[in-house]
Amino acid sequence: MGLADTRFSNRRRALAATLAAQRIDAILVTDLTHMRYLTGFSGSNGALLLRKDLSAVVTTDGRYVTQIAEEVPDIKAVIQRNVGADLLENLEGPQRVGFESSFVSVEQFKKLEEACPEDVTLVPVSGVIEKQRETKDSFELEQLENVALLANNALEDMLEAGELAIGRTERQVAADLEYRMRKAGSERVSFDTIVASGPNSAMPHHGADDRVIESGDLVTIDFGAHLRGFNSDMTRTFVMGELTDFAEEIYNVVLKSQLAGVAAATPGTALVDVDRACREVIEDAGYGECFVHSTGHGIGLHVHEGPSAASTGKGHLEENMTLTIEPGIYIPGKGGVRIEDTLIITSGAPKVITPSSKELRVI
Repeated sequence: MGLADTRFSNRRRALAATLAAQRIDAILVTDLTHMRYLTGFSGSNGALLLRKDLSAVVTTDGRYVTQIAEEVPDIKAVIQRNVGADLLENLEGPQRVGFESSFVSVEQFKKLEEACPEDVTLVPVSGVIEKQRETKDSFELEQLENVALLANNALEDMLEAGELAIGRTERQVAADLEYRMRKAGSERVSFDTIVASGPNSAMPHHGADDRVIESGDLVTIDFGAHLRGFNSDMTRTFVMGELTDFAEEIYNVVLKSQLAGVAAATPGTALVDVDRACREVIEDAGYGECFVHSTGHGIGLHVHEGPSAASTGKGHLEENMTLTIEPGIYIPGKGGVRIEDTLIITSGAPKVITPSSKELRVI
């Protein structure tokens, strides 16, 4: 059995043990991200039935006959169109089967229920796989470092080429950055690239439009690459042409806040305390009402996944988790600053995998 197979089978073993403790005999996995996490299958239609004894079967439709054989060589594959219901139809004997209630609509649930033999009970399961995914294995961490560095280097190459410049539009800058990530190997962007200039930088999720970048603007660039299922996420804010007192003041406050959050991100630290470390710096500077989102999130097969560093965050950081630290200040009508790194939580200080400089840069 190859390395990849061992990795996926270890994940299935951990999941089966968790479910067995909840008196669940098997689980039907229909969310495609979870399907990929547990089997390696990356197609657009598929399901996994995993039993507590670790026996399993996967299914997909005829478009992916070759792909599922290559990506999931260690599990029997059944080729059928209605992937979830088809797996349930063949169950034998009384048993409790979990289904992913967060990803199954009412209509889909009715179809699953109709497919079940009379002695099979469907049991809603939520958050179990998501919780398991919060702690990454060595392969995942390596992939995340690779895609983060790819995006990071694309930004630096764009800056060196002078493509972030006064007189260009936000959309042009976003296109150049995305092209550089693609050229470096990214399969796609991990989310819509944000290039927010001037007053637009006061909107955390502005996007990128046809506004022309002007001297004195703050420009926030929030972006990520996607490679082999994994995502990156980072943000840097720049000053164009002329540094104003306003831009310098809020930039320095956000940088101090961001560094405090990075320093707090150690194993055993409560997620609410990581958020508090960032928020207190901004509040003490008088901008508390201008920090309008949470401090950070995990990243992996999804751009946003657990853990969550927020005022409502639950739990503590553990070694080999990922976490973004991304405080911001947003002043409507004037501008804003956000600085974001992605971290890997280690036994000591966190490892920053987005190494681009955070010092204030005037372009």
